Amino acid sequence: MTVYHLAASALIQAPPQKLYGIIADYQNGHPHILPKPPFVALEVEKGGIGSGTVFRAYMRIMGQLQSFRALVTEPEPGRVLVETTDNGYVTTFTVDPRGDGRQAYVTIDTKITGRTGLLGSLEGRLVTRMMRPVYDQELENLAAFSASYAVEES
Repeated sequence: MTVYHLAASALIQAPPQKLYGIIADYQNGHPHILPKPPFVALEVEKGGIGSGTVFRAYMRIMGQLQSFRALVTEPEPGRVLVETTDNGYVTTFTVDPRGDGRQAYVTIDTKITGRTGLLGSLEGRLVTRMMRPVYDQELENLAAFSASYAVEES
């Protein structure tokens, strides 16, 4: 098996805890930042906020409706969140504070386990080419949505 890598980052003008809160909130935050298309829906099966959340996402790719199931972990709560899917994708969201906590550098980074050889190479290139603009849009959506999202104070 070969591992393919795709990443996108952006400096966002919002407090890091707010941005991380949106990413970790699979009920009221994360669904709003997913680009439509290709995403069609996100359904929470268990949990809903942060570690332990299990969700199913639906995407329309090349005219076909596809779905994947993911488990959410938080290796560094408040900074790093990881989605591990049943189709071999591991997506890491990293939120790094900048500007005295008024902004954050957010990275979406996916590692895809794929086939080896020519077919695997083509598959890896196709997936990364298709998903890069999706990640860029997701970061734009995160920036826009952060203006209206209220983080619950603990």
